[in-house]
Amino acid sequence: MNGVHDMGGMHGFGPVRPEANEPVFHHRWEARMLALTLATAAWRKWNIDAGRFARERTPPADYLRYSYFERWYAGLCRLMDEVGLVSAAEIASGRPAPGSAKATPPVRAADVKAILDKGGPSARDHGRPGRFRVGQRVRARNINPEHHTRLPRYARGKSGVIVRDHGIHVLPDSSASFKGEDPQPLYNVRFEAAELWGDDAPFRGAVHIDLWDCYLDAA
Repeated sequence: MNGVHDMGGMHGFGPVRPEANEPVFHHRWEARMLALTLATAAWRKWNIDAGRFARERTPPADYLRYSYFERWYAGLCRLMDEVGLVSAAEIASGRPAPGSAKATPPVRAADVKAILDKGGPSARDHGRPGRFRVGQRVRARNINPEHHTRLPRYARGKSGVIVRDHGIHVLPDSSASFKGEDPQPLYNVRFEAAELWGDDAPFRGAVHIDLWDCYLDAA
């Protein structure tokens, strides 16, 4: 979707300053936020793409002022309310509604490592046939969807060359809206910096973006 989260290539946010020896979590509550996200996902009420889409729908002013895990919290609250795991009133009060049933957690602490080791692979052994080949020049479609998409705004309408075929993968656009997986080819496409940002691009290299078949047209 078009939103403040899609800020790749934009000016005005200042330089990226890597933190030396950055810890996995800066605060204990961030670790709890990750644990809550994993635990609630075990109910299988949503998928990873719907989770990303929920965070993207955070109001722009809030999105910009929130830290990384605060965005996760906002998205998780939105998802839990939308699928009926909890209500907005329960989230606000921190207490279950009177008379609500107590649910049994679908995953135990002892199961977590195996779940994390397995991950959530998106590769599939069947799907739409591919329309493109490695070495072919393609152009990213100029789309402005209201749903989730992995086609970044700065690449829309730009041309590049396919350098790798990753095989068949779940389409996030469809998955995030619970409209099925629509598996299709996923390619790695090389875009020259000047193509993306013009002749005055700050560097002369290239950007590689993984893009699904339906994002592309032959150039």
